[in-house]
Amino acid sequence: MRTMGAGLVDCHCHLSAPDFDRDLDDVLEKAKKANVMALVAVAEHSGEFEKIMQLSKRYSGFILPCLGVHPVQGLLPEDQRSVTLKDLDIALPVIENYRDQLLAIGEVGLDFSPRFASTDEQKEEQRQVLIRQVQLARRLNLPLNVHSRSAGRPTISLLLEQGADKVLLHAFDGRPSVAMRGVRAGYFFSIPPSVVRSGQQKLVEQLPLTSVCLETDSPALGPEKQVRNEPQNIYISAEYIAQVKGISVEEVIEVTTQNALKLFPKLQQLLRK
Repeated sequence: MRTMGAGLVDCHCHLSAPDFDRDLDDVLEKAKKANVMALVAVAEHSGEFEKIMQLSKRYSGFILPCLGVHPVQGLLPEDQRSVTLKDLDIALPVIENYRDQLLAIGEVGLDFSPRFASTDEQKEEQRQVLIRQVQLARRLNLPLNVHSRSAGRPTISLLLEQGADKVLLHAFDGRPSVAMRGVRAGYFFSIPPSVVRSGQQKLVEQLPLTSVCLETDSPALGPEKQVRNEPQNIYISAEYIAQVKGISVEEVIEVTTQNALKLFPKLQQLLRK
C-alpha cells in the first residue's frame, strides 16, 4: 500500500473518539506505514478539546489540532440534539486559550437532518453558532473545517455571505452544481473512503483535482458500513479519485497534499516540529 514520494494528509478525522482509546498507537503506526504524514484532528464539542490538545502535544508534528463546535451535540446517539449558543459560549474561552496552537477552527457547520433540526428556530440557532465561528476564524486568521449534512446550499451561502475564504467542506453530500459555487470561491472539498459506497461519483468527477483534499472522518465513513474507519484507509479515497478521473494515484496524492498545504498555511511549520 505504501507509496514513496509525497505523503498523504488526512484533512479531517476524530482521533479523540472513544473508539481509539484502546489502540491509538497501533492506529497511528499503521497510518505512518501507509505514508500518511499528517492527521488533522477535529473536535465536535468542548468536552473533547483538552484531549485533542494533549494528543497534538504527544504526537507533535503528526496530529494537528482543530477546535470548534459541531452543529449536532450530545455524546450518545440517543442524546444527540441541535447545537445552541450556550454550547458555543462554553467552548469559546478554551478555543481562545489555544488559538496559537490551532491548525483550523472545526468541526463547524450546519446539519439540517430532520432528526436534529426539525424547526426553523433550530436551523437559525445553528446558523448563528456558525456565523460566530466564521467570525472567530477570520479574526484568528485560521481556516474552517466544515460539516454540511443535508445543508450543502445553505452552508456555502452562509460562508460566502460571511466572507469565509479558507474553507474545507468535508464529506459534502450536496449536488455537484452547489459544490461548484464553493469551487469558484476557492473552497476545498475532502473525500472520505466511504465514497466507494456513497454514490458521490458525480461530485468526484466534476470537482477539479485542484479543489480536492483527502480525509477519512475516522472512525466514521469507512469503506465498509459499521466497521471502524482508520486513517490508513485514506489511500482508498486516493485510489477511487484516481480511478474516476483516469489519472495515477501518485498524481492524486501529490496534488491533494499540495492543496492541504495551501488550505492550512500552518501545516508546513507544524510538520517541521
